[in-house]
Amino acid sequence: MTNRYERMKMQRRMQRRIRLVVEERRMALGSRTPVIDDETTIEIPPQALRAIGRVTVNPA
Repeated sequence: MTNRYERMKMQRRMQRRIRLVVEERRMALGSRTPVIDDETTIEIPPQALRAIGRVTVNPA
């Protein structure tokens, strides 16, 4: 059983490790693909809009 301080410490350590892995992957992929800005607006084609929420049901 860990106390609150130890749990917070483990959580911070895990977040730091995840951040490092994400940064490493970004650096590795950064040289190959362009960086996509989260704030940019993208156009969704009309075909994709019709497919959202559509479910196909196979007869039993």
